[in-house]
Amino acid sequence: MTNPSSSARPGASLALDTVRAQGAKRSPPLLRVRRSSGDVRGALLLIAPLAAFMLVFFLVPVVMLMSRAVWDPVVTIAFPQTAQALGSWNGEGLPRPDAFSAAAADIVAADLAGTLGEAAARLNQDMPGMRQLLLRTRSHLDGAADDDGTPGADDKARQRDEQAVETELVAFDGRWGDAATWQVLANDVQPLTLVYLLRALDHERTPDGAIVPLPRDEGVYLSILGRTFWISAVVTVLVTLLGYPLSYWLTQLPKRRQRAVLMAVLIPFWTSILVRIAAWMVVLPRAGLVNRLATSLHLIGTPLELLYDRTGVIISMVHILIPFMVLPLFAVMSGIPSSYQRAAISLGSHPFEAFWRVYAPQTAPGVAAGALLVFISALGYYVAPALLGGAGDQMLSYYIAYYTNTTINWGLAAALSVLLLAATALLFMVYRMVAARRPVASVEA
Repeated sequence: MTNPSSSARPGASLALDTVRAQGAKRSPPLLRVRRSSGDVRGALLLIAPLAAFMLVFFLVPVVMLMSRAVWDPVVTIAFPQTAQALGSWNGEGLPRPDAFSAAAADIVAADLAGTLGEAAARLNQDMPGMRQLLLRTRSHLDGAADDDGTPGADDKARQRDEQAVETELVAFDGRWGDAATWQVLANDVQPLTLVYLLRALDHERTPDGAIVPLPRDEGVYLSILGRTFWISAVVTVLVTLLGYPLSYWLTQLPKRRQRAVLMAVLIPFWTSILVRIAAWMVVLPRAGLVNRLATSLHLIGTPLELLYDRTGVIISMVHILIPFMVLPLFAVMSGIPSSYQRAAISLGSHPFEAFWRVYAPQTAPGVAAGALLVFISALGYYVAPALLGGAGDQMLSYYIAYYTNTTINWGLAAALSVLLLAATALLFMVYRMVAARRPVASVEA
């Protein structure tokens, strides 16, 4: 006698159970153990050249760049005697007179060595006005040396009485008598610093060592990081919505037409990104092809602002990244037998239900892989927002390039890179946790 409960189950559920059972048969745990216990030594020898290449030309440069976020010896190199004199200072009141003498000697020596300008710029980041103070002090020390009739300013500075140097510096500029100036010097003469990481997180350290948020008009990097994630998420959703039906249609085509359409998808993928963005710069302006076509079809009354706007950035990024979704999805969909859907329909399921409950869950690995690939690729996009976007559309990579190439602030560029990498790694961990709880994973286990 037939079980009434089983006879009442829809066809899609029966087909889905069959798919899960076949999936469990395809990947038994014993088979996985056998695969992992192969010729490990031979496998390591095969990948050794690639591993060495990745280590030398990828990991080492990345680690060296990241280390600049917390390691900045510029001030230490320029002020070695000051660092030694301030080593025993507790940060309260003014340091001992020998610190004034050491600072004066270091200023002169750093100027002669050519390191004063870089150190002054670094100190100016923590306390505006420090660069001017150091350069003016350097000129003053030159003048004092000339008044004494001594040709060598550096030798003269070293010979001065420490107490006299303190009095002279405080009288020259009152900031030398401010404990905050020496607190900044004491913090920055230490090569290990959190200044750049704090600034990337919109925080700063006050001269007394407290960590406080930056003023609203200066703390911008967390909002830029949020904008980067938002644009990447929107692009990922649009690429998924466009790539999924395209990939499904591709799998339903005859082989000859399938190859032709797949080639049409891949040709833009092989074209330079700059060429594709240049093409969008021709198509998207107010007098471009898109606006002229929409106006002639009476879809819009006035031309839209698509260039130097976020809309143009998203359109170009979707166009560039859609092959990253189509290729993994097509690979997964091509391996799904069409008999599963036909079996569900023959058992009484609606075609859409058969697609949604039998076919779509099997494409989840391809969707997840494609979405992750698109999202992570979009996070690092620089060229498209820089050429097609406005001032409010730039992503975090733009500022990393700006601090690397324009202002030569390697510390802040490295800190922003660390921030972007950490946020991406955190997101990936969340994805792995969510993926580990999928029902399919439990069936295969």
